[in-house]
Amino acid sequence: MNTYPAVGGPDPGQSPALAQLLAELRERHNDAVDGILLYGSCLRSGDIFDGLLDLYLICEDYSSAYEKWHLAAANWLLPPNVFYAQTEYDGQLLRSKVTVISGDDFRRGCSRRWFQSYIWGRFAQPTRIVYSRNPEIHQELVECLQEAVHTLLLRALPALPQSGTLVQLWEQALALSYNTELRTERSDRAAELAQNAAQFYATVTRQQLDSLAFALKVYDDNDELHYQCHVPQHKRRTAGLAWLLRRIQGKTLSILRLVKALFTFEGGL
Repeated sequence: MNTYPAVGGPDPGQSPALAQLLAELRERHNDAVDGILLYGSCLRSGDIFDGLLDLYLICEDYSSAYEKWHLAAANWLLPPNVFYAQTEYDGQLLRSKVTVISGDDFRRGCSRRWFQSYIWGRFAQPTRIVYSRNPEIHQELVECLQEAVHTLLLRALPALPQSGTLVQLWEQALALSYNTELRTERSDRAAELAQNAAQFYATVTRQQLDSLAFALKVYDDNDELHYQCHVPQHKRRTAGLAWLLRRIQGKTLSILRLVKALFTFEGGL
């Protein structure tokens, strides 16, 4: 598997306002940015001026990305750091929430090596690579996004019903991840995301069928995609405990990140 499904709708990456913001962010971080990802509600709507853009900056390393040592230390101790950034273009204000993480932490966070779902749960959703330093880094980011999907399915399937619709699979998988954090979204956000991106999830699930540790089958029934997955019972028991631990750990880390954001995010309080 060497492709990542295209995200439907208008391409914000073609916006000159976004290009200006990305250039300013790269300059702010000493041109140590290897890649930038866009995800979230603005990507889904195609309107980058509708709310805060969700941007992830993948940097070479923390010491290169900051002038101030304490910001680099905070990013290393409890990744990632979150900032506010804005730019004005043609009389319109483009506002964004900018998250900074190193390439090493991002790769680890998308993989099974990271117990907490903070990264792999977040990036098992439609994402656009809006900047990459070179084709090699672009391909690395594609592979990280694929790995995030793989990791979420691997962790979630043992905690989900054995069968159901494919949309239900992703509603419940995303909800497991959402519930490990302190989030302000509505309780039905996971369902909304899974339904709106049904074609995306159909594609990425099929891409993963041969690489999972479980026998996952996807089939069409009455013009709706369904799944069936056989997971050993002992793995279902341990999965329930693992997600309980993720909820405890994740909410604790969310509080710590919120406290840290008070010192980094403009108007954080």
